[in-house]
Amino acid sequence: MTSTEDYEDYGELRAQLATLTTEAFRPELSEIDRLDTLEIARIMNGEDATVPAAVAERLPAIAAAIDATAERMAGGGRLIYAGAGTAGRLGVLDASECPPTFNTDPGEVVGLIAGGPSAMVEAVEGAEDSKELAAKDLDGLRLTAADVVVGVSASGRTPYAIGAVEHARTRYGALTIGLSCNADSALAAAAEHGIEIVVGPELLTGSTRLKAGTAQKLVLNMISTITMIRLGKTYGNLMVDVRASNEKLRARSRRIVALATGAADDEIEAALAATDGEVKNAILVVLTGVDARTATDLLITSGGHLRAALEHSRTR
Repeated sequence: MTSTEDYEDYGELRAQLATLTTEAFRPELSEIDRLDTLEIARIMNGEDATVPAAVAERLPAIAAAIDATAERMAGGGRLIYAGAGTAGRLGVLDASECPPTFNTDPGEVVGLIAGGPSAMVEAVEGAEDSKELAAKDLDGLRLTAADVVVGVSASGRTPYAIGAVEHARTRYGALTIGLSCNADSALAAAAEHGIEIVVGPELLTGSTRLKAGTAQKLVLNMISTITMIRLGKTYGNLMVDVRASNEKLRARSRRIVALATGAADDEIEAALAATDGEVKNAILVVLTGVDARTATDLLITSGGHLRAALEHSRTR
C-alpha cells in the first residue's frame, strides 16, 4: 500500500508542477479531439511558430554561454549535455552529430541521459529523480575544470539535470549552463549561465516533447554549431572539418573544396588524395600551392583555423 508519506510527496510534486507554465492546462483546447485533422494540424503548426520568437528573447544569454563554452573547449575542455527523457535524448542527439559534422573526437561532445543508453528508447524508472546518479555519471567521465556541463530540462526542476550542474560546478569548477523552459527555474539558478526559453503551455497538457522540445533543440543547435564556428571548424558557412565516412560525405567533401576554391575536379581530387581526404588541408593546398605537409603545419600553427592558416601562408 502507498504510505501517507508517499501521498504527501505526491501532493507536493503535484503542487509544484501546477506552478509551471509547461504544465499548464489550456481550457480552449479541451475539445481538440473533436476537430478535424487539418484544423488540429493548423493549430499545432501555429503553436510551433511561436518557439523561435521565445528563443530570440534569450539570444544574449545564449551567446554569452556559447562564448564561455568556446573558451573552455579551445583550452581542451569537453562539452557535456545532461538530461532525462526528451531533454536527455536531445542532448545525446546533438552530441552524436558532432563527429561527422565537425570531425570532433566522440569524447569531445558527450550526451548523458538519466538511466544510460537504454533510456534513449525506453523509460528507466526513477532515473530522472536522482542527483546522485548524475554525479556518478559525471565522475565516470573524469570531469575537469576545463569542461562544460549543460543541464537540460523543460521543467527546470529535474533532479538529474540540476544534480549534474551542481556537482560539476561545486566539485570540479566546470563551466555550467542550465537550459529550461520555465522562468525562475531551479536549474537556471544552479548554473553559471541560465537560459530559460519560456514557450508557454503545450498543445497537450504537460507534453514537453512538443514546443519545449523544439526550443531545446534550437538552443542545442546553436550551442554546438556556433561553438564549432568559434573553434575554426568551419570556413565561412562550409563544414571544412567534415568527416568523410560514407559516399555522401565524400561527395560533400569534394563539393566543399570546390566551393571554397573554385578549382577543377582533377585538382580537387589530387589535393584530397595528397591530404588523406582532409578538407581543410586540401583547400590550403589548392589556394596556396603549398604541399600537404606544409598545409598540416600551417593549420597546427593556426590552431585549426583555416582563415588564419591562409593568412600565415601569405607571410611566409
